[in-house]
Amino acid sequence: MGMIRRWFRRAKNLKTELHILYLAYRDPRVPRHAKLLAALVVAYAFSPVDLIPDFIPVLGYLDDLVLVPLGISLAMRMIPAEILDDYRIQARRRLETTRAGLTGAGLIIVLWLIVLVIVIYFLSNIIFK
Repeated sequence: MGMIRRWFRRAKNLKTELHILYLAYRDPRVPRHAKLLAALVVAYAFSPVDLIPDFIPVLGYLDDLVLVPLGISLAMRMIPAEILDDYRIQARRRLETTRAGLTGAGLIIVLWLIVLVIVIYFLSNIIFK
């Protein structure tokens, strides 16, 4: 039973850490390279599209279990500690009182629509050239 509790606690921590990255991404004090990585990690974590599809046994969930925590860790190392501390408090408070899922879902949908438009544009130039 202890192992299951640790998994749930870790999953809750990942949700909080992703929210911290989302908040830090919008902060002008965060370096650009850290903002870029934070945005990519948050987008990948909430995206329905994976590098390795989930229906592939074992490997399908491996990217979620390895890439997301690795990306979170790397992005958080790039962000100054005082900024992270500010957003840790804010993220915990916000996650306890609100439902941030709709904002995140909207952001992911907009990002994927932009990517789709770019891909269609380039493919149309290649095909109809």
